[in-house]
Amino acid sequence: MNQKLTMNSQSMERQVVTNFSASNLTKSDFAGVTAHKGQFKGSALHGSDFSGADLTGSTFKSSDVREANFDGANLTNCNLSALDLTNASFNKTILVQTNISKSKLDGVKFKGVRVTDVTLTMTDLRNTSFEGCLFDGVDFNNSDLSGKRFDGQTFIGVKFEKAALTDVSFKGATLKNVSFQSGFILSKKYYRMIKTICFDGATMDKLTFALLKGMDADLSKVTVI
Repeated sequence: MNQKLTMNSQSMERQVVTNFSASNLTKSDFAGVTAHKGQFKGSALHGSDFSGADLTGSTFKSSDVREANFDGANLTNCNLSALDLTNASFNKTILVQTNISKSKLDGVKFKGVRVTDVTLTMTDLRNTSFEGCLFDGVDFNNSDLSGKRFDGQTFIGVKFEKAALTDVSFKGATLKNVSFQSGFILSKKYYRMIKTICFDGATMDKLTFALLKGMDADLSKVTVI
């Protein structure tokens, strides 16, 4: 009986420790903590440090996470959708099946990140920085990437469907099984947008090449593998 009470007490303690909802935690130090399935709903987390933390399965719904530091953190299966992430940092962060849709990402920096099966749909990414990243199975559906530079980065199984891609640069990038479908009958406007994309020095597989060729993209300096 006592053992059962002890186990129940430990279980309740774990639930309490990972529930930080509706809390004022501005500039809090969470560096290196383990908080699986943590609840950070409706909390003030402006400027908080989550560097190196294991936050697998956590939710940050309706929280203020501006200028938060997620460098080296494990954000596998985390929900970061519909948040203000302005000026947050994601340096070598683990992003696997993470949902970052509909969030404000102005000034956010993703550096040296393998972005795997991440949802980045319906998001304005014009003022977001991506440096030295590998995108594997990422969904950019309906997002605005106008003017982005993805030079030298790798894209595998990525969807840019219905995305705004005017003046995007993929110089020296690697693209495999990447979709640029518009989701509807290709219009003259969509053709014009595709023609503004720079693929100079890029390497791509035959299927991606054929898709873009059918859209009249400039592939004159592309290497097909």
